[in-house]
Amino acid sequence: MKIAFLIIDMQKIFLEDKKESLNVESACEYINYVASQIRSKNHLVIHVQDIEGADDINSDLLSFIPEIKVEEQDICMTKEDSNAFWNTELEQILKGNDVKLVIIAGFAAEHCVLFTYNGASERGFKPVILQNGILSTKSDVITQTYRDRNIISYNVVPFIV
Repeated sequence: MKIAFLIIDMQKIFLEDKKESLNVESACEYINYVASQIRSKNHLVIHVQDIEGADDINSDLLSFIPEIKVEEQDICMTKEDSNAFWNTELEQILKGNDVKLVIIAGFAAEHCVLFTYNGASERGFKPVILQNGILSTKSDVITQTYRDRNIISYNVVPFIV
């Protein structure tokens, strides 16, 4: 079974001023660990970058935060909608690589992470949320996300890759 790890919107524009309050460093440790495990077995790591309204924004602000490791073999793609599957090539990339399981992490749990999770499910993939790998500006959202969705713990990943 092929696995894809989607890292959603871990960008300076959303997180640069919120790193301490959202505990971004901790989430990045989990995300980078899982990405490393996924890469080690030649599964897909896909970084999704939100560029909605990018014409009016400094391009450096759209870049990924430095705490997230982006490797040469990773796929980087852009989106203009909350759901990373909507009007993008993501579905074709996953199907073209025979992906069945989609692990999702990133920002914001109540928006792009959730909508991408639902988009994966609607397209026949098995989505799971990375526990401790999602962020939100709303304190109760992460708990609600874990309660209502399939989740995966980082320490399980080495056994399934």
